Amino acid sequence: MQDNSLVCWQVQPLKILHVVPSFYPAAYFGGPTVSLYALCNHLAALPGVDLRVVTTDTNGPKRANRIGPNELQSGGFPGYEVIFCRKLVGADLSLSLLLRLWSNIAWADVVHVTATYSSPTIPALVAARALGKPVVWSPRGALQRWAQSKRVGAKRAWEQACDMLLDPRRSVLHLTSQMEADESALRIRKAKPIVIENGVDAPELLPARDWRPNGQLRLLYIGRLDPKKGIDNLLRALASMQDKSVQLRICGGGTADYAAYLAEICHQLGLETTVTFTGTVEGAAKTAEFLGADVCIVPSHTENFGMVVAEALAHGTPVIASHGTPWPAIEKHGAGIWVSNDPRELTDAISRIRQSDLQAMGRAGREWMMRSYSWRGIAERMLAVYRGLVQPKDVAI
Repeated sequence: MQDNSLVCWQVQPLKILHVVPSFYPAAYFGGPTVSLYALCNHLAALPGVDLRVVTTDTNGPKRANRIGPNELQSGGFPGYEVIFCRKLVGADLSLSLLLRLWSNIAWADVVHVTATYSSPTIPALVAARALGKPVVWSPRGALQRWAQSKRVGAKRAWEQACDMLLDPRRSVLHLTSQMEADESALRIRKAKPIVIENGVDAPELLPARDWRPNGQLRLLYIGRLDPKKGIDNLLRALASMQDKSVQLRICGGGTADYAAYLAEICHQLGLETTVTFTGTVEGAAKTAEFLGADVCIVPSHTENFGMVVAEALAHGTPVIASHGTPWPAIEKHGAGIWVSNDPRELTDAISRIRQSDLQAMGRAGREWMMRSYSWRGIAERMLAVYRGLVQPKDVAI
């Protein structure tokens, strides 16, 4: 007997719509932008996929923070269309995006919503429910809590509104780690939780490296400057070491107030010659930072995945990651240290890793990433989720 569902997929490409508040080349929002861009690139390369992204031109929390017109015209989206809508105010409020949602969701066979407390999220869920479209929702860590989480009551009301809009039969909550899944499933109950990790693009070849040149240990932090990231604990750990041969480069952007707060901590702790703030780095500059570091350190209070961990390991750089990240396996694979982000624990971890064989750790981490975190494999798993939600009758032939 012929499988009619298979015939359907062969005849008509699966139309996938991603609705997301920000997209590449926006750099301000960090890891989620990087990972979604990579996922879309690899999804679009799979056979039987027709992919479209609807997003805004945001590149930061203020109205003036937009992607430049030259960047928007530069392309970089192989095999799929990205519709950038101009934002009006705040981080991502765009009237143009809201006006385009209905027609684009009507076009799609499946709708993938990324982000949680963002202006496109509820309108996209409303339109998908009204039009009977299956939904994959990636909260990207937003449903996790930590001690200093803000506006918890308002967030809970938002989550309940989102949960009411989901069709339990045709909704999937996409999480990138079991840690994220355990917390998120407590808040969103009408969507089936599925864990699919992010992938990572590992360079095919790496140049030779000079580890700990002149006895100097070069630490690297890459990510947003945000209280959730635990950077202040890392700075206090460095200050307690009183070791000028340990240097830290902090690469990332954030609000002016928080960046000033971190600079003031450095001043108070006497770290002006120990810590360098570079601002946001992308592309070749980001690669150079990984290759110029002995250890990448991720001291976050909470992370759903921690994209920078995978990126550092893919570049052969050992990692110190906090218990707030879902990376206990770095110790099992001999690629780093998983530790509390308490300043004393971070100090001890830095001292221990300094005595380790960094080259061997870097090699082990890179081999692990290449073996287990291929973006092609991740995209294939995600496509299987989409197809599992879409019934053959939903696809026009």
